[in-house]
Amino acid sequence: MHRRSVLAALAASGALTTLAACGGDDSATGGSASSTSATSGSGDGAFPVTIEHKLGSTTVDAAPAKVVTVGYNEQDFVLALGVTPVGTRTPIGDYDSTKRPWAVDLLPSGGIPSVGQAELNFEAIAAQGPDLIVGAYSYMTQDDYDKLTAIAPTIADVVPAGQDASTTAAASWQEELAAIGRALGKEDEASSLTDDVEAKFTAAVDANPGFKGKVISVVLYNQGYYALDATDPRGAFFLQFGFDANPVSGSLSEEQVVQLDTDVLVVLGLGKAEFARNAAAAQLKVVTENRTVYVPSFGSDFAGALGFSSPLSLPFAIDAAVPSLVTATDGDPATVPADL
Repeated sequence: MHRRSVLAALAASGALTTLAACGGDDSATGGSASSTSATSGSGDGAFPVTIEHKLGSTTVDAAPAKVVTVGYNEQDFVLALGVTPVGTRTPIGDYDSTKRPWAVDLLPSGGIPSVGQAELNFEAIAAQGPDLIVGAYSYMTQDDYDKLTAIAPTIADVVPAGQDASTTAAASWQEELAAIGRALGKEDEASSLTDDVEAKFTAAVDANPGFKGKVISVVLYNQGYYALDATDPRGAFFLQFGFDANPVSGSLSEEQVVQLDTDVLVVLGLGKAEFARNAAAAQLKVVTENRTVYVPSFGSDFAGALGFSSPLSLPFAIDAAVPSLVTATDGDPATVPADL
């Protein structure tokens, strides 16, 4: 599935954004970095720091005063660390991210100036006079990186742990937050935020031991079926509740949806009636026994929160998802999980 197709379907995404980790463009990889951590500077707020990423490495000499975010969810990460971007990429899709409940109190009343949407507006970026450009989850191309670095120091996509710079997999939210925290001189704040969000996942797992050991499938529909795994933030979100992953991932034909017949199924982009129009999907036990959770609209707050997959949005998504997951795992086919 091409990255742009995924983004167009995922409403938040712009945030989600990007969620894209159904795969990045081949041109979006390069450089020689193999680590997401800063390689110089020590302690919270110490500069300079050097952040390694998929397109090389970037040194930040001093605490940035004007930050532009050019990826699909970095705006939330920067806001969570107490910094308001002077420019940001507008999310792609139907979701109105200016009203997202988990960040509404942190957004300026006039909004954050847009520096592009499907494509970046380099003139608008330059006009903001940034001293740091953050694209830690942007699937940035080498050409865009070259243009951006001519404006200001730029951080491209974070490399996931255990991967090299050629990977198309997205970094975890923890890795992204750590890299952005170092770049902003807010490493301690980033670590504290990570602990807080992880504690909320842990609390949900402890309160729902029935999740553990059950196999979950997460499928995205966008002109076809795409099974998400832990390399995609949306797939990773559900696995953090203690579920086991379905080993099936990638594009699926209409007939291959039978491979999604696991203990629990999450369908992104279709409601129950729409999903059941596929005869094979309608006959899955996970569907007929009401063990399926549907996210029918990419314009919902939950879809937006899942798309941003940020330290601000994840607590919101946890609160929204748990009740439906509980119903899907209660063993009673008469109970129907609420749509998210």
